[in-house]
Parts: sequence; C-alpha cells; structure tokens
Amino acid sequence: MKILVLNSGSSSIKYTLFDALKPLQHGIVENVTCYEEAIETILEKIGHVDAVGHRVVHGGEVYTKSVLIDSEVMRSIEALIPLAPLHNKANLAGIQAIAARYPHIKQVAVFDTAFHTTLPKPVYLYPIPYRFYEEFKIRRYGFHGTSHHYVAKEAAKILGKSIESLNAITLHLGNGASMCAIQNGLSVDTTMGFTPLEGLMMGTRCGDIDPAIVLYLEKEGFSGDALDEILNKESGLKGICGNYDMREIHEMMDNGDEYAQLALDMFTYRIKKYIGAYSAVLGRVDCIVFTGGIGEHESRVRLNACSDLENIGIVLDPVRNEYCVQESVQISTNESRVKILVIPTNEELEIAIQTKEAVGRHAKTG
Repeated sequence: MKILVLNSGSSSIKYTLFDALKPLQHGIVENVTCYEEAIETILEKIGHVDAVGHRVVHGGEVYTKSVLIDSEVMRSIEALIPLAPLHNKANLAGIQAIAARYPHIKQVAVFDTAFHTTLPKPVYLYPIPYRFYEEFKIRRYGFHGTSHHYVAKEAAKILGKSIESLNAITLHLGNGASMCAIQNGLSVDTTMGFTPLEGLMMGTRCGDIDPAIVLYLEKEGFSGDALDEILNKESGLKGICGNYDMREIHEMMDNGDEYAQLALDMFTYRIKKYIGAYSAVLGRVDCIVFTGGIGEHESRVRLNACSDLENIGIVLDPVRNEYCVQESVQISTNESRVKILVIPTNEELEIAIQTKEAVGRHAKTG
C-alpha cells in the first residue's frame, strides 16, 4: 500500500511517500500560493498512491483517532480553525486540493490532539467559570500527540512491555516543546493546553506565565495583537538571550554569555519541574523519553533536566548521554529504577501507520 503523508503549512507542503510503511522519498514544496498546483506537482513527481494521510493539528473533542475524510470531516476541521488558525486552515487547504484534483484517492486526517482525548476531566478543565467550557470549548487539548504516541510505543518495545502496561514521561523538545504523562499507554496529562503556548518554555513561546501579566501589559498600552506576537514569537529562549537555536545558545554560553546560560537554566529547570510533577501523577514511572530536535541532540539539556533526581529513581549516565548516536538508546545507568531513553521521533511514519489503520477500518465496516 502506497501512502503519501502530507504536512500542509501556510506557505509550504512537506511530503513523504511510504510503500508498505517503508519510506521511499520525501521533500518539500515551498512558497505555496495555490495548494492544488503544489499537490499536482507532488503527485506528478511520485506517481500513484493508494491513500493520503494528513497531519491535522486540531481535532477538538470530536476526533479521538484518525478518520477517513469526507465532507463532514472537512466541515469539522473548518469549524475548528478558530482554535488553531495558522494550522487547521492550511491543513484543510491540502485536503481540499486533493479532493478537487484527485477525488478517487482515500484521505485520512491524523490529529495532533487525538492522543490527548483520554485526559481526565479534572485535568483538561481550567479553573475558570464552567460556562466558558460549555459555550466556547475552552479546555486543555494538548498537542504533539502523534510524536508522544509514536515514541511511547517505541519505548514499550525497548522495555519489552505492552503499550497498555507502560507508564512513561515523554518529552518532545524542539522549537515547540511539550511533555506528556502516559499511564497504561494513555495520555493522562500534557503541558500544552488550550493552545500550543502553554507549558514548557520554548524557542520563541513563553510557556507558563501568570495570566495577569497580559492584563498588566494591556494597561501599559500593548494591544492584543502585539501581545500575541510577543508571547508566541519573541519570548522563550529568544526572549531571554536573543536566540532560539540551541546549538548557537551553547556556543554563546561557551563564550561566556550570561544570558545564554540563564536561558538554558530556565529551560531545563521547567523540564525538571514537570518531570517531578508527572512522576507524582503517575506513581510508577517505567521510563523518561527524550525526542525532538533538542531532545535527541542536546546532551547538556538532558543532563541538566535529569540532574539530582536520584531520590525519585532517575539516574542519568553522563558517558552514555554524551555519546548517544542517531538511534534509540538508553542513557540512564543500569541501576536507575527509571530508564532514560533517547528515541528519534517519526511523526510521518506514525501518520502513515494510522492512515493504513483508518483505511482498513473503513474497508471492514463497508
């Protein structure tokens, strides 16, 4: 079965072609102004496909798993655009382009939020008037679910456990960053919330802050649009040291830049704080998993985030940590009660897997 995985952005489309879940080719079309033309360019290049799997950022409360796309699903994705305006609109444009030019090809929506639909109600609700949830669907949704789900399944294989018995803390650390508490294979808490702005300090996003700061800055003359720009694009690592590339931040630190050191200390402190919190939530933790561009490549981040946690059974091996390569590897000591793993994420493969499953479910039900 040939499956094309698409990640349609506001000005680009990333694609990967799989055959029998093995990657054949991948690429990106940039400066997209007409999605139909971009899709045609991709399909002319790669040839016949049996199905297309789309990354869709927001599925709201409606979609708990991947689904075969029809007109109703497209309307639902469109209705959710206000909750993820930059993402769902572009994701939908890619879907509509396929439907317009190649209506015979099966399409599947794989939602970033779907993995987190198992969050308990006390976790996903905010302590604001309940009517805001009822009227506006303001709640914790969580994101990066495709990545968290993929690395959790890989961790279960490494530990020789079933996913249904795995308790794990997964850390997707990139320019966008989130953590997930997984109990018996299910997401029970995650750091991102109503939007991808909440939670960990990120490359340019602030993460958790006192909401009254926004109100205070509004009184100081900052508009809502200006604050949105500041909190999403001018905060986080960039806000503290002027840079959000962790490799360059390390170079700045090595050259004695105190703000770069401060940014790293703030970033890793918040990760450590959530490791402690999620350890309390789960009770038993089988493993901690680092993934994403920073999680997979930055040994200093992993070292700082896991330091002095021996009292809760987390003991990192500094040698293993420093010399881990581009493959799944254990970086904790053999004696560590909680295993620390580095697992490269593969969201494209997970989307392909879920696309195949969704097409199979549809075939069985007729």
